[in-house]
Amino acid sequence: MNNNISIKRCSDIKTTEVREKNGVTYIVFPGIEKLGFIDHLFSTRLGGVSGGHYSTMNLSYTRGDDAACVNENYRRIADVLGHGRTLDDFVCTFQTHTTNIRTVTEDDRGKGPKRVRDYTDIDGLITNVPGIILGTFHADCPPVYIIDPVKKAIGLVHSGWKGTQGQIGKKAVEKMGLEYGTRASDCVCAIGPSICGDCYEIGEDVALEFSKAFTKEELDNEKILIPYPNGKYRLFLWNAIKLSLKNAGVMEENIIVTDICTKCNPDLLFSHRVHGEKRGNLMAFLSINDKTSNS
Repeated sequence: MNNNISIKRCSDIKTTEVREKNGVTYIVFPGIEKLGFIDHLFSTRLGGVSGGHYSTMNLSYTRGDDAACVNENYRRIADVLGHGRTLDDFVCTFQTHTTNIRTVTEDDRGKGPKRVRDYTDIDGLITNVPGIILGTFHADCPPVYIIDPVKKAIGLVHSGWKGTQGQIGKKAVEKMGLEYGTRASDCVCAIGPSICGDCYEIGEDVALEFSKAFTKEELDNEKILIPYPNGKYRLFLWNAIKLSLKNAGVMEENIIVTDICTKCNPDLLFSHRVHGEKRGNLMAFLSINDKTSNS
């Protein structure tokens, strides 16, 4: 990793590790790795080929970056994830801040970097197909990784304030139950790098939406919404997501919360609050091992 970049962590409890492979810097959860059948990572800005304000690991085709550079960035991510994976193995969301979740099958393989997505308004993906790499886009909004080690199924969602207010994480767990027989109590979940509550200032309008989704006791006791001067609030998305996962039946001890904030680490991570529209996109990736496949 670039030794000139220091990492600011939000907690004394270290839940993530920042690593480098073949020049690509990325973030992982050791708590997910120990499950043994999962490949995952959260990208950083470092290790790609994009230039300018996309520098360097931009993974979005929609922000004006050169598509050839984005393709190479995906290829490098595939190399980090291993097992001979290529651009053909990614399946990406089509995010519009909904709570819609798509069940990904073999027919979806490659939709994103390699094939045109024939769906829209999808902020979450679930699958039980080994080798497929689920991908969600981020630049402050939290990713939520969901793993069922019993049924060998996974889910990955983009949980911005609208998705969190709509409890997309809970809905993904429930959809996995319908599709794969997943029991929430078996799941291991991780809330990935994103904006921390101390950095996330919101207004009355967003605060009102959260007061509709959660009780006052929940907002106060779980430290989700903290009043701030001049009609502002601090919104702790990580706490709200954790509560929604617990409401779905996930055991609290099986919920891992990131210790890295995107806004606090603008040299390592893209942050919409810091960089505005002149930036690239980060991505979360999650896949079931398929060590016997070269696909």
